[in-house]
Amino acid sequence: MTSRNVRDSRLRLVRPRPTATARRAVANRRTRPAPRPPEGTPPAAELARQARGALADAVRIARWAAAAPDAAVRTAVREQAAVALGLTPDQAGASWDRARLAGLVELHGNTARPGWRLNAWDRDDTAVLRGWVALFDAWSLIHPAPDDVAPAAVAEVVEAIPQVLTLLQLSAGPVLVPALLDLLQQRVAELRDERCEVPVAPCPDAAVPLRREPAARPAAEAGPSAAAPFPAVPGGRTVSDSLLPALMDWALEGLAAVGALILGQGQATLTPLGNWAVWVKLEQICVAAQSPAGHIEHSAEDLLRACAGLSPGPARDEYRAWLAARTISSAVSELLAAARGEDALLRGLAFEALRVVGAPAEAAVRAAADEPPLRPYALLWLAEYEGADPDDAAEALTREESTWLWVDTAAAVSDHGEATLLVRHLEAAVQGTIPALLDEVRAVGHPRTVQVLVALAAAHPDPALAKALRRAAFQVHTGGA
Repeated sequence: MTSRNVRDSRLRLVRPRPTATARRAVANRRTRPAPRPPEGTPPAAELARQARGALADAVRIARWAAAAPDAAVRTAVREQAAVALGLTPDQAGASWDRARLAGLVELHGNTARPGWRLNAWDRDDTAVLRGWVALFDAWSLIHPAPDDVAPAAVAEVVEAIPQVLTLLQLSAGPVLVPALLDLLQQRVAELRDERCEVPVAPCPDAAVPLRREPAARPAAEAGPSAAAPFPAVPGGRTVSDSLLPALMDWALEGLAAVGALILGQGQATLTPLGNWAVWVKLEQICVAAQSPAGHIEHSAEDLLRACAGLSPGPARDEYRAWLAARTISSAVSELLAAARGEDALLRGLAFEALRVVGAPAEAAVRAAADEPPLRPYALLWLAEYEGADPDDAAEALTREESTWLWVDTAAAVSDHGEATLLVRHLEAAVQGTIPALLDEVRAVGHPRTVQVLVALAAAHPDPALAKALRRAAFQVHTGGA
């Protein structure tokens, strides 16, 4: 029996759900008291200050790109930003990668736009922390893996690193690297046992995997994120024990590069940010928007953010009260303006509020259907307005529009929901298998595709599926097929 890969039937989506069900996923989040962080964890404001410091270079280049939207192509960024900001080309490329993975900048065709997190950077600590966590999840895209190690070997280490991070978090202090290496070796062995892998007999080529992935682009061309790890090849023992020390060092350096670790003489310690992030992952909680009642005087964006944590009934009451204090035309315009922003959660909630408006919003929603980011939401709104059952309204969308909406909803869940909810969102995909889903997600060109795939890989408990997601994220990130 060989290890699972992206074509394995066990990567099949087992319970497809209508798109309308997924659209309500964020609004119908479970509410429960958030566990308290470990004693000694800095307050959120201090953690956000540290995250701002860790991402200062990414924020700087994102703001430069927002003012110079023609510099969207990575090669152009390396050249133009290096001159404008006094950086070397390598520094500019690394900062650009960090900005994209942290959601500070997004590419729309050939134009770079500031991500919603950049717009909220100076005033919203939650957005800052979520941006840093997105970078933390993507550490293996930031730090190049050793050139002489097959992607399959690196993938096993990436899959085992959460166990290492857990030990560091539970230790609440420095841990010797040999102890971490012992744990890494044990975890890699467990992963092989779970995949029912049998070590091959020694031979002259024993250190070479049975099959290597296609060679990556040279580092000088591909940039600092090109050598990231992805799925293991089927069958065979993929990591020689002699490679593990070097891969252990690579992983620790990568985590240190995003600000999660401090490396000392033969030891590693989680930073306050890293300690907090690992605790968040272990507890599977997310910071959710507060939802106090009474938002008549607030802007549409503030209203929608506050209603994000309400159940549908109370949210509709808030929408009605807010609408009653405004003319219909101004309210509809303000809601659509919020929907055009970078936060996918607000996009979905804005159309939920427009459902409360009803007929007076029809003309504006029909006009919004000509705007690609709003089109799937507008078509669903129109289908329901014309009498379609919400669970059948998705038939009004093309396959490409459904896939775009799936990615957009996943972005909203990634930014504002729980990891378990993001995993369940896979069931809403119209495709029947993970390979089909990944092929269409790559083709649809949503600006948040990389972040969504990285977040899904970090959240999903199935190792084979997580590997497929990481591989797809790498291909999109580097412009591969």
